[in-house]
Amino acid sequence: MLADIPTPRPRPGWAVVQVMASALNMHDLWTLRGVGHPAERLPIVLGCDAAGYDEDGNEVIVYPVIADHDAGAGDETLDPNRALLSERHDGAFAQYLTIPQRNLIPKPAWLSFDEAACLPVAWTTAYRMLFTQAHIKAGDRVLVQGAGGGVASAAIKLAAAAGAVVYATSRSATKRADALRWGARAALETGQRLPERVDVVIETVGEATWSHSLKSLRPGGTVVIAGATSGMNPPADLGRIFYLQQRILGSTGSTRAELVAMLRLLDATGVRPVIDRTLPLTEIHKGFQLMLDGSLTGKVVIHPPTSTKEEL
Repeated sequence: MLADIPTPRPRPGWAVVQVMASALNMHDLWTLRGVGHPAERLPIVLGCDAAGYDEDGNEVIVYPVIADHDAGAGDETLDPNRALLSERHDGAFAQYLTIPQRNLIPKPAWLSFDEAACLPVAWTTAYRMLFTQAHIKAGDRVLVQGAGGGVASAAIKLAAAAGAVVYATSRSATKRADALRWGARAALETGQRLPERVDVVIETVGEATWSHSLKSLRPGGTVVIAGATSGMNPPADLGRIFYLQQRILGSTGSTRAELVAMLRLLDATGVRPVIDRTLPLTEIHKGFQLMLDGSLTGKVVIHPPTSTKEEL
């Protein structure tokens, strides 16, 4: 629902951000379904992505992982007490939010607010999968399953910009055409045999594509998984994994340093996020329905009101 609530006041060490743009993520849908969100934390404002102005009028991007940098030995995603914005603290589908000062990153002038709002969750997830977990390099063969989603579209663009040979899959002919436009060498129907085995698979689909991911991977190759939108319990195929010495790596979110590094990559390559559409906050439910229908290509950007404090 939409409602008016007071403008938030920051605690010591925190800042208020005026949100100019936010973006939808699957995390928001899972929360709406009651996954991973205990009743005692409700109601809460959703939204993990945000870009806007800090209290001094500076343009900023909000790094969305609220964590102790030292608890994860320099990797805040390994802090067992970490929380994504909107899990324990009100999120970005609002006119204002509060966030630790450390989580504010200067927004480069060459990024619009809409583009910047697409980056904190989906794009950094793809960046970490490709470069931190899989260590891709120019010439590597990379398969991205489920072209069209926020993470998948980011992975295609980032891998192609890094000089990798990218293959993408989708059930949609339109999304396969989009993948080619973003830099994929070939885009195939889901489950179709690839022209060659790949070094890395970027997996966010889960059960529906898991078998194909393993069969498409070369001996010694790596599957990086950061989601399972089609189901969490695929057949393990342990014999193939150990006999071919395939590596299965989990990946969650990103560090602040990875977000900063990704901005440098975008600056150097000219790569920009894929935006399907923008919607006012009052039409956010339309955006969620489009996500459920699977009819989006890239991100839905949400614009909060400019004169009233409406929140989800």
